[in-house]
Amino acid sequence: MANAALDLDRIIETFEFLPDWEHRYLFLDELGEKLDPMTAEDMVQENIVPPCMSTVYVKARPVEGDPSRIRYDGFCDTPTIKGVVAILVALFSGRTPQEVEELDTDAMFDRLHLFENLSPTRHVGVYAIVEKMKAQARAFL
Repeated sequence: MANAALDLDRIIETFEFLPDWEHRYLFLDELGEKLDPMTAEDMVQENIVPPCMSTVYVKARPVEGDPSRIRYDGFCDTPTIKGVVAILVALFSGRTPQEVEELDTDAMFDRLHLFENLSPTRHVGVYAIVEKMKAQARAFL
């Protein structure tokens, strides 16, 4: 899967169509399985998200052919959060650093009703991933 090809409106439609959170968790797991693999060279300390209980890496790089925009790669060792990482990679990829900084991830989380069904410790981890991605975008400014 090309990270930027993940269609967030389609994900939201699928979430709304699924009858319950058991099915939505399975869908998140599927999204995580489709996440492009991250290279070993990018799975280094500077790309790790420390507050997460899971092992999570995210890496920003310029879009090939348009260095004013960023694309992200990500990895997580747990299926559900890997699915969340896949959504965040798709949400942030292809944007300028300024657009990444201004992105309202809470609105997207609200549309998915994501935090209603994740534990409080996972909330902290997801926000840590968002903050790491935004910090990496700021490094491009």
